[in-house]
Amino acid sequence: MTSSPSPSSEVPAAGAAVVVGGGPAGLMAAEVLAAAGCPVDLYDAMPSVGRKFLLAGKGGLNLTHSEPIEPFLSRYGSRREPLAGWLAGFDPQALRDWAQGLGVSTFVGSSGRVFPAEMKAAPLLRSWLQRLRGSGVRLHMRHRWLGWAEDGRLRFAGPAGELRRPAGAVVLALGGASWPRLGSDAAWVPWLQQRGIEVAPLQPANCGFDVAGRAPGSRGWTEHFRSRHAGEPLKSVVLAHAGADGGEPFRRQGEFVVTDSGIEGSLVYAASARLRDEIAQRGEARIELDLMPGWEPARVLAEVTHPRGSRSLSSHLQSRLSLKGVKMGLLRELLPAADFNDPARLARAIKQLPLTLAAPRPVEEAISSAGGVRLEGLDEHLMLQALPGVFCAGEMLDWEAPTGGYLLTACFASGRVAGLGAAAWLRERAGAARPA
Repeated sequence: MTSSPSPSSEVPAAGAAVVVGGGPAGLMAAEVLAAAGCPVDLYDAMPSVGRKFLLAGKGGLNLTHSEPIEPFLSRYGSRREPLAGWLAGFDPQALRDWAQGLGVSTFVGSSGRVFPAEMKAAPLLRSWLQRLRGSGVRLHMRHRWLGWAEDGRLRFAGPAGELRRPAGAVVLALGGASWPRLGSDAAWVPWLQQRGIEVAPLQPANCGFDVAGRAPGSRGWTEHFRSRHAGEPLKSVVLAHAGADGGEPFRRQGEFVVTDSGIEGSLVYAASARLRDEIAQRGEARIELDLMPGWEPARVLAEVTHPRGSRSLSSHLQSRLSLKGVKMGLLRELLPAADFNDPARLARAIKQLPLTLAAPRPVEEAISSAGGVRLEGLDEHLMLQALPGVFCAGEMLDWEAPTGGYLLTACFASGRVAGLGAAAWLRERAGAARPA
């Protein structure tokens, strides 16, 4: 990829830019454009910007991750190469430095994840908006983008009715399809497709799953298990998934939550892309759970076969292995009754409990979405090759990443790339318009 222009390069005032979308990618594009001297108008359908950003920060805003850049880039899978280009100009450390420039210090948590010192998104967003307004960025809330008019102007549905306005350059940062109530509703897909832009189907990413039911073709837990354990966390377990068609296997320790119909949570999200893709290919995905990580199979077998006297099996397993609650309930839910009378099979299940997943949860419930505008249709500055002067950034592009700061970092970085590209586009057009 060629290097992007410097954000300090000046653009004549005649070059006006429109940014559509007020999430991290759109706000970063607006900041870069304003720093380059461009008049910037930012439009968003919601009453205020950063709705999903604020939601992400409710439990502690995970801005980025502190791991070295090579493993960091590996989190983007098949999109590693283009994402490396975005992050070359705005890597995790640059993001931390940027936050510090807004008066928000950060720290590295025990997991390597990076958080603001106050663990909140609101102070950072307030400081950022103050700086954006000070740089001349004009924010237009409650303006929903409706695509293009016949004459090429942008259409918006605003409080005063429909607005049509031209733009020297446009940055679209419209989000994906997750959390539509916060503005990411994918309404933009048909408008781009009508203009010949190829859009990969939007799918859930970092999502939960419904489990396969006991009856063929059914989904969900039995009522007995659901009523007792839905909402409970499964802590300190290992989730393993064999690589499809000889691919790289997945095995990681963590925790997740039992839902009304299946499972969700950080450990599940880490494997969600591969599980989703296997379900799409084969109709289901099978994982295995190690309920006693750190215990060798031989030790588990020894404890299971230890004489239990008059104690019930449940009391015995709780005494010898500390197996109780949702873990014990899961064994009862998934194993045939005969396996509880066979110590070898029971011990094996404790270390390798099979669980079949039937379907990902709907994209509207997912933390993020996969799919979007195909990167092959964009140049190195994220400009649509079929629509010169129109740039795209953020989650509406065809890439995905696990939680852990990787999503936000790439959204910020892509907004910067698109903003720099739009500034260069305006500068070139302004130069071409000057008399010789």
